[in-house]
Amino acid sequence: MSHHSHHTPRFTHPSFGTVTPDRVIIFDTTLRDGEQSPGFSMNLAEKLRMAEALASLGVDVIEAGFPVASKGDFDSVSQIAHHTKGVVICGLARSGSAKDITAAGEALAPAERKRIHTFISTSPLHMKYKLRMEPHTVLELITAGNTAARHFTDDVEWSAEDGSRTEEDFLCRCVEAAIRSGATTINIPDTVGYATPDDMEQIFAMLRERVPGADRVIFSAHNHNDLGLGVANTLASLRGGARQVECTINGIGERAGNAALEEIVMALRTRHDCYPYVTNIHTQKLLKVSRMLATITSFDVQPNKAIVGRNAFAHESGIHQDGVMKNAATYEIMTPESVGWTRSSLVMGKHSGRAAFRDKLNTLGYDTLDETRFNDAFTRFKDLADHKKLVYDEDIIALVDDEVRNHDHIRFVSLRVNTVSGQPSHVQLTLSIDQHTTEVTATGNGPVDAAFNALRQAFPHEAQLLLFSVAAVTEGTDAQARTTVRLEEADKFVDGQGADADTVVSAVRAYIHALNKLFIKRTRTKPEALHS
Repeated sequence: MSHHSHHTPRFTHPSFGTVTPDRVIIFDTTLRDGEQSPGFSMNLAEKLRMAEALASLGVDVIEAGFPVASKGDFDSVSQIAHHTKGVVICGLARSGSAKDITAAGEALAPAERKRIHTFISTSPLHMKYKLRMEPHTVLELITAGNTAARHFTDDVEWSAEDGSRTEEDFLCRCVEAAIRSGATTINIPDTVGYATPDDMEQIFAMLRERVPGADRVIFSAHNHNDLGLGVANTLASLRGGARQVECTINGIGERAGNAALEEIVMALRTRHDCYPYVTNIHTQKLLKVSRMLATITSFDVQPNKAIVGRNAFAHESGIHQDGVMKNAATYEIMTPESVGWTRSSLVMGKHSGRAAFRDKLNTLGYDTLDETRFNDAFTRFKDLADHKKLVYDEDIIALVDDEVRNHDHIRFVSLRVNTVSGQPSHVQLTLSIDQHTTEVTATGNGPVDAAFNALRQAFPHEAQLLLFSVAAVTEGTDAQARTTVRLEEADKFVDGQGADADTVVSAVRAYIHALNKLFIKRTRTKPEALHS
C-alpha cells in the first residue's frame, strides 16, 4: 500500500480535537497568498464577504493576511477575526521577527479559534542569498518564533520556505526544532513550483519516518503551480502523509498561482478509490464562491478551467452530446450540480417583476445584496430588458457584478456621445465623485478615447492604460458588452470590469471600477526576508 494512512495515529489538535487518519484539513490562503498576485487587491468589505463565503463553504482554516505588512492588512485580519465564525483564522508572521508575531497575535485576538503561521527559508539558496544567515541562526529563529507565537495561541503552524529544495538532514533538524518549540502543524511548501509529485510524496514520507515527534503534528502541503503540477503535487503529498492542504479558490496566487481548492476537493471526492480521504467542503457551493472571487478581483476564470470554468461541463462535439443525453456518466465523471452548476436557465424578460428578479439573484448566489444595490441592479435589469428580448443568467451576473463592485468614490451617472466617422468624437460625461456631481466634456480619437479623456479630466490621475478588451456576455447583436481594463500606476496594477448594452458605457464603467480600486490600493510591504 502506498498510502501511509493505515499507520497514521489519531491525535489531538488544539483547534480540531481528535483528527482521524482519513481527515484532510483545508487551509485556504485566497486572502493572503492569493491577494498578493498583481492586480488582485481587495478592500475590507470584499475580504469580509470572501471570508464569510469561505466559512460557509466549509474550509477549516482561513489565512486572512499578513498583519504586519500594513495597517490595511492588520485591520482586515482583525475584522475577519471578529466577524467570521466557525473557522480557524490564521495570520502570517516571519519566524525571526518579534514585531510580526506580536502584530499577528493582536490582530487575531477577537477570533474564536486562531492560528499564527510562522515561516523562514531553509534552502541553501535562500539562506545564503535571501536571509544571509548561517543554518544555526535559522534553527534558533524557528525556536524563538514558535515560542513567541505560543504566548498568543496553542495553534501554531511553522513553514519551511523553499522546503522542497532544502537538504534532507537540515530539513529534519528544522522540523524537529519546530515541533519541540510548540508547532502543531508543519508545512513544507514547494514555494517556487519546482517539485514533482514523486519529490513531494518522498519528502513527507521521509520526515514522518525520521523526525522525533512527527506523529504528534499535522503535516501540510503548499504547492505552487509554476509547472502546472500544484494539484498533482498536493495529492502526492497526501500519499506521503500530509493531512492539511493549502490552496486558493480558482488557484489564484503569485506567478502561476497556487493549487486550486476546487480541483483538490473534487479529485478527492471523484477518486476516493485512490485517495481515501475526506474534507468538510460543501462542494455544491464551489461555483458560487469561485464566481464571487472572480467578481471581486475582476479576473475571469479561463473557460476550460477544471470544475468551475464555463466549458467544464459543456459538450460541444456531436458524439459527446449524444452520449451525454443517453447517459451522463459516459462523459461526465461528476455531475454539474455537485459543484453548483444549475441546469435551470430560466430566462428573464421585461415582464419579470422584483420578486422573480430577487429569486433569480438568490439562485445565482447573490443573496446578500443590500436594498440600494438591489434597486440599482433591478433598474438596470429593466433597462436591459427593454433593449433585449431575452435576459440570460450571464447577463444578470454581469450586471449585478457591476453593482456589487466597489464604486464608493467614483460612480457613473451618464454619458452622451457624438461621433461622425473621420472626425474627432465628442463626449459629455457625468460622474458622482464622493457624492458630488461632476460634468465634463472632452474630445478624442473615437468615442472610447474621448470618454477616457473625459475621465482623466474629471478625476486627474497618472495611471497608464495597459489592457483594453471587450467581449460579448452572450450571443447575438443585442448582447451586453463586458469590458476589462488594466491600469498601472507607480508599479501597481489594477483590473476593472464593466458591463452594459452600450460598448462605450461598458468601457467607462470598467475604467471607473479600476480607478476605484486604485483609490484603495494601499501601500503594502511583501513579507521579505529578515536580514540579520
